[in-house]
Amino acid sequence: MVAALDVGGTTIKAALLDEQLQPKAALRAETARSADGTALAAQTADIVAALAEQAGTGQPAAVGVVVPGIVDEQTRVCHFSANLDWREVPFGELLEDRIGLPVAFGHDVTAGGIAEFRVGAGRGATNAAFIPVGTGIAAALLLDGRIHRAHGQAGEVGHIDVGHAGKCGCGATGCLEAISSAAAIARRYTERTGRPADGAREVVELARRGDEVAVAVVQDALDGLGHGIRTLLTLLGPEVIILGGGLFTAADYVLEPVREWLAAHLTFQTMPELRIAELGDEAGRLGAGLLAFDQLDA
Repeated sequence: MVAALDVGGTTIKAALLDEQLQPKAALRAETARSADGTALAAQTADIVAALAEQAGTGQPAAVGVVVPGIVDEQTRVCHFSANLDWREVPFGELLEDRIGLPVAFGHDVTAGGIAEFRVGAGRGATNAAFIPVGTGIAAALLLDGRIHRAHGQAGEVGHIDVGHAGKCGCGATGCLEAISSAAAIARRYTERTGRPADGAREVVELARRGDEVAVAVVQDALDGLGHGIRTLLTLLGPEVIILGGGLFTAADYVLEPVREWLAAHLTFQTMPELRIAELGDEAGRLGAGLLAFDQLDA
């Protein structure tokens, strides 16, 4: 078995997984934060011990941890994570020294993509992209059957310029993430109406009921996604696009407009098969487990 941890800026989802990726123990915890990563390393050691005790087993064979940010999975260094306030944290080595077990350390979206490609909606694909639309937007890329990582730099589709005038948190103007992320949808609705929106799902539900501002905000977001996916198709040609995250829990409302946008705007590019992610918020944790098993097989 392996311990798998999907670390977010506020919450950790952890589980002890067997080789069939079935959880033998699971827990959630509030993320411990420190700029040098030591607080999270100590917390991870405690979580691994708690999982083993809960399951009544000995130590796991390996540990997989995934975080948001720019992560080089080969060197096991997080170069930057806004959510964790990290810069140049060698977390893989730090954790391995603390717990004395093999450690796989990676990026949360890449890990989620690995899970979707192997055991979720991407099964059977050799050229695919997994794009979860959440607080931010990034992509996991499967090219010719291999995960494309580029030392953690690949897949930042949220920062493709899709042609709007809004400022992105990265400092650039026009980024996909600044108009199409779940956070951007809620923020833009609130800015236009003065009424706080409890996430993108609420805005989508308002759009369903005919709220004109909600309709416009959601349409802008879906047009932005169309632009971003067209750029991805032009550069890399994925045959399958897997869409997930909070926005696509309302797939019956938002998927068809994306498909229609692509059908109207693609020229020489091949229309991809659009699929909805199957693993939900378990994708990152399952992917962390798969990375840990890969570490053992290496």
